[in-house]
Amino acid sequence: MPETLPGPARILGPAGLLPFGALVLLALLVPEWRAIGLSLLHAYGATIAAFLGAVHWGLAMRPAPGEEGAVWGRMGLGVTPALLAWVALMMPLRAGLVGLAAILLTTALVETLAARHGLVPMAYMRLRWGLSLGASACLLLGATLA
Repeated sequence: MPETLPGPARILGPAGLLPFGALVLLALLVPEWRAIGLSLLHAYGATIAAFLGAVHWGLAMRPAPGEEGAVWGRMGLGVTPALLAWVALMMPLRAGLVGLAAILLTTALVETLAARHGLVPMAYMRLRWGLSLGASACLLLGATLA
């Protein structure tokens, strides 16, 4: 039987891309709102980067049998995106947006390695890569406008 995601994940995950797209469109199409749109994009990107770690913190809190050895790595991955996102918020706007895109993509790469060891469901990774690529594209487009 193929892995599937819970219905809410298939709906709420992609819905999380809507603010990324809306804020980039605002910055592109309404020049007088560009600065606020990009500032909001910066803040939303940091919020999402911090959210990514919650998955791993949750997995570490209740490890599956045989996965107890992954607890430290999971908890580390659970806090790292939030700490890096905090740093990205303190950076100049363009650098911060690029940094956030890098955080999203690097976290997905690390998660892919974990998935290859059976620590993260592949169904999650398929969703995760689609969301990360979409969000990163918006952040990078925003960086070109900053």
